[in-house]
Amino acid sequence: MTKALLIIDVQNAILSGKATPERQPQIDSALDQTVARLASLQEKARQAGVPVVLVQHDGGNGHRLAVGTPGWALRQEIAPKQGEVVVRKKSADSFFETDLAERLDERSITHLIVGGCMSQFCVDTTVRRAVSLGYDVTLIADGHTTGDTETLTFSEIVAHHNETLDGFDAGKAVVAVRPAADIVL
Repeated sequence: MTKALLIIDVQNAILSGKATPERQPQIDSALDQTVARLASLQEKARQAGVPVVLVQHDGGNGHRLAVGTPGWALRQEIAPKQGEVVVRKKSADSFFETDLAERLDERSITHLIVGGCMSQFCVDTTVRRAVSLGYDVTLIADGHTTGDTETLTFSEIVAHHNETLDGFDAGKAVVAVRPAADIVL
């Protein structure tokens, strides 16, 4: 089993405006904590020789993640080092119309350790697609986050996805949800 750390859409403006003004500080704090955990895992992966793959969402003109804008840039804490793969995408599925699968296959990756943003969109879609393509996935329970919706808080969304994705399978591939402290690289 060859692992890779896959970090999805940890960009400067990923959660901008994703809560009421009263709740935005909580969203921002949770994002900062999530990014710190991902950066720590990223450094452990580098030290262990585990490939790091970063996914970056390309938003259209006027979007908070519009290509080339400060909001589109990957967060400094998880910026790629020379030789690390950055895959750019335009949909919630990190595999759709990208070269992600080819990049993983080139490195004989069979197991993805996944974290990033936003839990109910890009993280969920990518995790499910990865399993359907035959990759085992470890979802970092405290390594993904999102903003509030009209009916759910970010913490409820994260908890829901941790619960529903744990054990999700397709054939022999399966998702395991584990906290960052329990991730073995």
